[in-house]
This record gives sequence, C-alpha cells and structure tokens, in this order.
Amino acid sequence: MIMMDISKRKRLESKGWKVGSVSEFLELTPEEAIVVEIKLALSQSLKERRQKLMAQSDFASKISSSQSGITKDENDDASVSIELLIRAILATGATPKEIGEIIASVG
Repeated sequence: MIMMDISKRKRLESKGWKVGSVSEFLELTPEEAIVVEIKLALSQSLKERRQKLMAQSDFASKISSSQSGITKDENDDASVSIELLIRAILATGATPKEIGEIIASVG
C-alpha cells in the first residue's frame, strides 16, 4: 500500500478532501480487499511468466484464447476469474506450489 505524506494529507483534509484507501472508498470488507490483492498478484505473476516465455498472441493460441483475453488476464480485469488466472499460470509451467506461494505472498 502506498502511504501519503502526512503534510499533504493534512493539507488536503483542511481543504475538505476525504483521504483514504481504495478499500475504504469502495467499502470493501477485509475479505473482499484480500481477494482483490490475490487477483492482482496472480495477474502480475501471469504477465511476468508469460513475457519470459512468449508473445501474447502465441500464448493466446496455446491456451485457446484471444490476445485481448490475455491482456485482460494480465491487467487484473474485473471480469477475469481467479480460476482462469490459475489455469493460465499453470499453462506457463507453474506448479500448484508456486501458485500457492503467489497467493501466500499477499497480505
């Protein structure tokens, strides 16, 4: 999480701005916030792993998807399920243990 400079925060609040986190703004429960973080970590991992292996178009062909679908997978699109991210990461050669480590790194 990125922390704001205290003087900047006070300056904004003195002008009537409400300052808080994305989770506070979206009124996410702690569990919902963690799920968002897990999806983000999986998306980032997929992108890093795929970039080391091949182009998006080649990877899309490999997993019977479209290049735009891979773009959504790698950029934490809300429509992408955790299951789809896990399947795509497995297609890069990741092991279940490695996926578990990605998830465990959140928090």
